[in-house]
This record gives sequence, C-alpha cells and structure tokens, in this order.
Amino acid sequence: MTEDWAAVAWTIVERMRVLGLSQQDVIDRSNLSKVVVRELQHNLVQRRRSPRTLEAMSVALGLHPRHLSGILEGRTVETIHSPEDRSYVILDRLAALESRLDKMTTLLSEMDDDLGILGRHLRER
Repeated sequence: MTEDWAAVAWTIVERMRVLGLSQQDVIDRSNLSKVVVRELQHNLVQRRRSPRTLEAMSVALGLHPRHLSGILEGRTVETIHSPEDRSYVILDRLAALESRLDKMTTLLSEMDDDLGILGRHLRER
C-alpha cells in the first residue's frame, strides 16, 4: 500500500486555512509537539506514525478521528466515514463557519474601536 503523505499535508494546510487556525492553535488542540505538527503540515518526514498521532491531528482539525489515516491510505472521504459518521461533514462545515464568523466579529469590533479613536481624534482638532 502506498502512503500519500502529500495528501495528508495538503488536507492539514487546507483545513487550517478554512478554520483560520495557526500552527500554534493546532499544537495546542492536538497536544502534539511543534516538530511533529510541522513535519506533518509541510510533509517534511515521511515515516510511520502512531495511529494516535494522526487521530490527534484529525480531531484538532475538527475532522473524524480516522480522517487523516484514511487520506494517508488513499481512501476517499466517502469511504473513510461510515454512514453513521456522516454527521462529521455537517459538523466540519459548521465549525468552519463558526470560525469565520468569530474572525469577522473580531475584525468588526476592532474596526469599531478604530473608528471611535479616529472620531475622537478628529473632534479634538
């Protein structure tokens, strides 16, 4: 069986982008070392990993625990999840939307603060 570490790395990078996660966020969520997260994220070292490593990374990214293992084995998303696991697809999308909404809320709040400062500064002139 051929292992597709490049596909695992792509999935990690894309999922981090969608959720707006930094490498440190993934480290904190997964309890994996920075070295391991970096190796997986950038496909630096292709070696056998503990199943728990890919499971921790999958869960940290809001994916089904077997998701990255399935990607590594070359399986499609549809064959990774059993029918009762399909709810993960919906939960993944909801998590991505929540993350984007949180970021937008933060940005709008920062813009409101900046506009308030600008308004005070203009009034003082």
